[in-house]
Amino acid sequence: MAKWGEGDPRWIVEERADATNVNNWHWTERDATNWSSDKLKSLLLGLIVENEEGSCEVTEVAKVEGEASINNRKGKLIFFYEWNLKATWTGVSKAGVKFTGSIDVPNLSDENDMEDLDISVSLNKDEPETPLTKLMRTKGADNIRQVLGSYVGYLKTEFTQGMILPTANGMAKTTTSQSKAKLNKTQISSSGSTVAPINTGVKIPTCKFSMREKFLTSPADLYRVFLNQDMVQAFTHAPASVDGEKGGKFRLLDGNVFGEFTDLVPDEKIVMKWRYNNWPAEHYSTISMTFKDRSSETELKVDCRGVPDNEEDRTKEGWKRYYFEAIKQTFGFGSRLY
Repeated sequence: MAKWGEGDPRWIVEERADATNVNNWHWTERDATNWSSDKLKSLLLGLIVENEEGSCEVTEVAKVEGEASINNRKGKLIFFYEWNLKATWTGVSKAGVKFTGSIDVPNLSDENDMEDLDISVSLNKDEPETPLTKLMRTKGADNIRQVLGSYVGYLKTEFTQGMILPTANGMAKTTTSQSKAKLNKTQISSSGSTVAPINTGVKIPTCKFSMREKFLTSPADLYRVFLNQDMVQAFTHAPASVDGEKGGKFRLLDGNVFGEFTDLVPDEKIVMKWRYNNWPAEHYSTISMTFKDRSSETELKVDCRGVPDNEEDRTKEGWKRYYFEAIKQTFGFGSRLY
């Protein structure tokens, strides 16, 4: 894999604030190495698994070695990442005896499917044998695979914001799905690399909140943005599956967000079951959007109920960034033209 900064300068265009990369034609490149290193550490550190024998926790991420970058060519995002990870786990038996061991992940790469990821778990040589080693090799490895899959999802959503610029006609080109197993270039696809969350089997604490935003367009035009698959793909800059009918399902942002439309009142209201992929299995929030005509603009009120307590800030930020700001930027609904 080419090192960051080694691309042929004749074909690489720096990111520009004046959006002169017309129609996303030129090759633009963004280094994701530092961001990825921090994200991988935050995802792994503190991961806990437990059973009747005791509990285990990832207590140190000692090595995050590798690189990551994203390229945009003709409106398509191409991802490169290759990482060698080493971490320490600490186990505590029901009797209170502590054990330590190591975790090695040598091949987190765009060339490997997540199910092919090598996760080696071992107990330190000076430690006596313990059933907690098996716990880490089974449930622990599964959870590590899950959070590393979520890293790939975050790389394709959080870090790519703004990489695909609006084209000359105000619309952003959408990416096409060409990712296959063992390809050297992993592109956004609707199937994604996200891993299904664990079903905790317990009731979780939730919260409710409301957000309001104004858009310089009519209620009818804004309503259509959320139900038209081409328009959703435009403002999310990624493939999406949207069945804009009552009872229709949607999946966007590389599978990180999905749900179902439960009630539709044309140009006035959208109610849907909505969730992030890493929420507890089968748990959905209820999102109700109402569209109010305010003369030259539309006021959108978003009522959210059933959002996990620990996901409130992330959900608010996600709606502001990936819906409100993205829609305004893509379709020009955020500025007046004189």
